[in-house]
Amino acid sequence: MIPGEHYEQQYLDLMRHIWAHGDERVDRTGVGTRAVFGSTMRFDLAEDAMPLLTTKRVFWKTAAREMLWFLTGDTNIRQLVKQKVHIWTDWPLDKYRKETGEDIDRDSFEQRVIEDDSFAEKWGDLGPVYGKQWVDWSTYEPVDDGLYRKAEKGINQIALLVDGIKNNPGSRRHIFTGWNVAELDQMALPPCHKTYQFYVANGKLSGLLQQRSCDLALGVPFNIFSAALLIRMVAQQCDLEPGELVWNGGDVHLYLNHADLVEQQIAREPAGAPTMVINRKPDSIFDYAIEDFEVRDYTPQSHISAPVAV
Repeated sequence: MIPGEHYEQQYLDLMRHIWAHGDERVDRTGVGTRAVFGSTMRFDLAEDAMPLLTTKRVFWKTAAREMLWFLTGDTNIRQLVKQKVHIWTDWPLDKYRKETGEDIDRDSFEQRVIEDDSFAEKWGDLGPVYGKQWVDWSTYEPVDDGLYRKAEKGINQIALLVDGIKNNPGSRRHIFTGWNVAELDQMALPPCHKTYQFYVANGKLSGLLQQRSCDLALGVPFNIFSAALLIRMVAQQCDLEPGELVWNGGDVHLYLNHADLVEQQIAREPAGAPTMVINRKPDSIFDYAIEDFEVRDYTPQSHISAPVAV
């Protein structure tokens, strides 16, 4: 980020560059993208700063609820849709429609997930996505004749991360990841924001997010906020101040059907400096609630809608 420049300008510049010069590609969804490979953005988190986009509204409570859901280790959309969070519904809904032939609408599908235990168990589960890998990474123990079985309890990477930062802040191993190669084919969607690394210096905690697949228009604004939120939560638990978020994107792309969104957004000027405060310090990283987070001075321009590519 250029000193004195609004933190969001780097995002808009990247969007403009991809739309004008990105490589046009055929992608998994069939929609098509324009993409570049390898981009970095940096966001200063000092003085309660929160890198929410101001050129369109980012529904930060949705992103915060998703982060809290990840930290529970849950992989079923039921608890999300009970909170009116719909961002994971399209994948199981698409699977249900294809396998049953029933052209059910999203609201009806979610209502069945909420009301019917067996339906939720069968159709609401996403496989071992983010939360499962973060707090319950599968391990295996030997049994007779050289065979192995899955251990009852896996590795809690988040608990190990917090403990490591508290007790060995200078370590270069403050890392957790969701990229479990052995279980990728069981996931509704392999992790896009896949690896996080943390760094302690001068009483501040900084975090680096490596994101393999980056839907710049819809996903990345959420990912930036969520990563900054996680840095703040971990910093509070470790009695550190938030430092900086470094966002590193691999395949950074704009979908071809997002033309209206892109043209509207790059024509807008960023303004404002939203902040976030955490109103209490829970006993652990796993005990935060949505009511603990308060965003202030966030007055974005109007929301711009666009379709999600599934």
